[in-house]
Order: sequence, then structure tokens, then C-alpha cells
Amino acid sequence: MDERLVELVLRAVDLIPPGRVAAYGDLGRIVGIGPRQVGAVMSRHGDGSTWWRVTDAAGNFAPDLLERARPHWLEEGIVIRSSGRGCRIEEHRADLDRLARQWRTAVADLDEDAQEAGS
Repeated sequence: MDERLVELVLRAVDLIPPGRVAAYGDLGRIVGIGPRQVGAVMSRHGDGSTWWRVTDAAGNFAPDLLERARPHWLEEGIVIRSSGRGCRIEEHRADLDRLARQWRTAVADLDEDAQEAGS
């Protein structure tokens, strides 16, 4: 997997504020890739990130992931829906415009590195 792509995704994930979530597709739109690519990055490289802030489009996790995310969500005030599958994403979704602006600033050095490598 492309190291730059991994870095682009993980920087977006780490910008999601505590108590907020973003869907794979939300992050994909910010980074410029598809939600499945975001999921692939997260499954292979997400353990050191704030992975519990990334859900599917409905705010859900697979049951095993939800159990791992539960302590983080409780600490951050993310409320688990009565169905027990995830959160109400419309109540906990990060401000995606703000996240995109912060991400562009956070990855500016990667563009500089690419430009310097091409010099």
C-alpha cells in the first residue's frame, strides 16, 4: 500500500475531534479516495490512530470493533444507540468542512516533499 496514501488517511483520522466521528466515505471525500480504500488503510494501519472515530455511513461498527471502541466512546461522550450497533452519526459527525480545511494544512508538507523529490 502506498505510504503517502496511508499518511493522508491517518492524518485525517487524527484530526477528528474527541467526541466526534466521521464515516469512511466522509474521509474518502476529504482525501480524494473511495471509502473502501479508507477502510483498507484503517484495517492495516489504523491501530495507532484514533480509529474508534471512524464508522460506516450509518455510524456503526462490526460487533467486535464496537466492543473495542466502547471504552473510548464512553470516555468521549459518544452515545451508543439503543440498537447497540453504533452511534447516531448525525449527532456525532465531525464538522466535515472544518476537518477538510485542517487536513489540507496538515498534509501540506507531503505536497512539499513530493515537489522536492521531483526537483
